[in-house]
Amino acid sequence: MLDKIIDGKSISSGIKSEIKSETEILKSGKGIVPGLAFILAGENPASVVYVRNKGKACEELGFYSVTERLPENASEESIIGLIKDFNQNSRIHGILVQLPLPGHINEQKIIETIDYTKDVDGFHPVNAGRMMTGEKCFIPCTPYGIVELLKRSNVKTEGKNVVVIGRSNIVGKPVANLLMRKEFNSTVTVCHSKTVNIKQHISGADIVIAAIGKAGFVKRDFIKEGSVIIDVGINRTENPGSKSGYKLTGDVDFEDCYEKCRLITPVPGGVGPMTIAMLMKNTLDSAKGVIYG
Repeated sequence: MLDKIIDGKSISSGIKSEIKSETEILKSGKGIVPGLAFILAGENPASVVYVRNKGKACEELGFYSVTERLPENASEESIIGLIKDFNQNSRIHGILVQLPLPGHINEQKIIETIDYTKDVDGFHPVNAGRMMTGEKCFIPCTPYGIVELLKRSNVKTEGKNVVVIGRSNIVGKPVANLLMRKEFNSTVTVCHSKTVNIKQHISGADIVIAAIGKAGFVKRDFIKEGSVIIDVGINRTENPGSKSGYKLTGDVDFEDCYEKCRLITPVPGGVGPMTIAMLMKNTLDSAKGVIYG
């Protein structure tokens, strides 16, 4: 049961190997060490794990990193103050404020405080706008990882019908925009919670990108024979027999769809590792000055 799996762990490992080599060249040639700053407010368990894993990736690749942890009741002003300090810090090439933030914090205000030339998450309005018009910019890491998975798995996108399920600013909208670019030339349909006859839309897709946040939403009878499925969902479902009491599942019913599709990403081990790899790639590119010289 391996021939159809798009192995995000393996592909991301190859990308990180490339990044590590480029980092060593940057250090020896120009004395520049890519630097990444993390800001984590609160104790959201998933966020704590994500930041820890990103920090480990920095260490593995030879990056400099610093993590600022703030309590759940941290003020908006304290977060803004940290960001402004990092904006001015020449050792820091990328700033990542881990989302979601506590409810009393205005996330958009925080994102807009980050210097867009250090916005390696790709969420600042300047980067979002430049991506829309096809200019150089930092691309949001999960959509960036998705298109890299497709490219490195030799999935043809030109002229293909792609259905994106979900319209978030983090995944759905940016990945739809990327796939409409001239280097991909896909015909893209975006479905969401208000889409009528969503199953009918999905059934015509050559490539399905599921990012709707509903465990097992996409079933075998939704997809057409030979389609490629990218599952972005990470959902916790009850699994009383396990130590944790839960298991991670995607937005696609993997077992149900496996025989009918041509290629599919697993959860975990598909898109997730790619998100971290592309964050590292954005940070390296920031240090090299190839996006904003």
